[in-house]
Amino acid sequence: MAQYHSLSKELQERILEDREKHKKNPYAFPDEKIVRRRMDHDKANLWRPAFVRDVEKIMHVPYYNRYSDKTQVFSFYQNDDISRRALHVQLVSRIARNIGSVLGLNESLIEAISLGHDIGHTPFGHAGERILSSLYQEHTGRYFNHNVHSVRVLDDMVNWNISLQTLDGILCHNGELELKEYRPCEMSTFVEYDKKVEACYVDENAIGELIPCTLEGCVMRICDIIAYLGKDRQDAMRLNLLKESPFTAGAIGTSNGEIINNFSVNIIENSYGRDYLKMDEEYFDALRQAKKENYEMIYNNKSLNDLYENEIRPMFGELYEELLRQAESGDKSSVFYRHHMAYMEKNNFYVKSHVRKPYAEQEKNQLVVDYLASMTDDYFIALYHYLFPKGKHDVKFVGYFDL
Repeated sequence: MAQYHSLSKELQERILEDREKHKKNPYAFPDEKIVRRRMDHDKANLWRPAFVRDVEKIMHVPYYNRYSDKTQVFSFYQNDDISRRALHVQLVSRIARNIGSVLGLNESLIEAISLGHDIGHTPFGHAGERILSSLYQEHTGRYFNHNVHSVRVLDDMVNWNISLQTLDGILCHNGELELKEYRPCEMSTFVEYDKKVEACYVDENAIGELIPCTLEGCVMRICDIIAYLGKDRQDAMRLNLLKESPFTAGAIGTSNGEIINNFSVNIIENSYGRDYLKMDEEYFDALRQAKKENYEMIYNNKSLNDLYENEIRPMFGELYEELLRQAESGDKSSVFYRHHMAYMEKNNFYVKSHVRKPYAEQEKNQLVVDYLASMTDDYFIALYHYLFPKGKHDVKFVGYFDL
């Protein structure tokens, strides 16, 4: 039987009393302290406050539209009811704003971080991310991580003057690394931020050390996990990969609704009025157990992973080498130049850039990675067959009427 927990009566009364007194959270990040690379631009006003501007910028980035055809978990199914990356970022945003609202945090900052956090994600989900990182590392010695690439998209490729606080929250989200307690780190300048970003390219372990500099970033980070834990289970059952719920209930329950509600309640109960986020030991243990079970029963599914290894990995490899050849050739008639470089130039993404080198002069492997990471699943497959009409690899989908 489903179990939905509630906030303690004492905390509910305290929250209502604080609201009646119009008491504000002193640990919320204030709009007036926003930091941008170009502080003379994007001044806040009544109808477009500081972080609302970031939300709108992110939603109007052309790459935002590509969320709709990027894998969340399940790549090889024609099913309109399973999650894509577009739904995931909205779910993260909704859950995080719910928690942030009760805690009295800056909801617009939470929304901006949430909506932008996966904008640099590869096609084919985390499998695509691992494959692209291995190729990039093999060619350059540098690592690819989707969170780092998300800030590259927003701060380097598009360069629409997104705030330091939003970029930091996006950089420091890591849905694969859970903590019982989140305490914001100290960071207030782009000099510090740029060092963190570069460290992630050259040090494989740097990703695991990232902590957001705002409570808002911390809320989004834990909500990334909350959003996918139950939803991925729900999707797996919709696809008949799991016949019934085989999961351990523990403190959080097993269904998507229980997980979202019960984690939200516990985080609020343990974090209200504090300068950090926390869940209690029982919930943290349940979180780790739930993730472990998701890996065992969903993410490590052999039939799915075999398709990634046998088809998607070699397709990535062939595309990488061919696109790198095109990039180095300078052939303006090539698909690399027509669909990526010309696209960047046409949209004037590099006007008044803070980046030292113009985009066209940057290292060619990085440009190829930018292009590959920007692709949707369908575009990736179509490009492979366009460039390799006699290629040995293909993706066979489980069709709408096969289940």
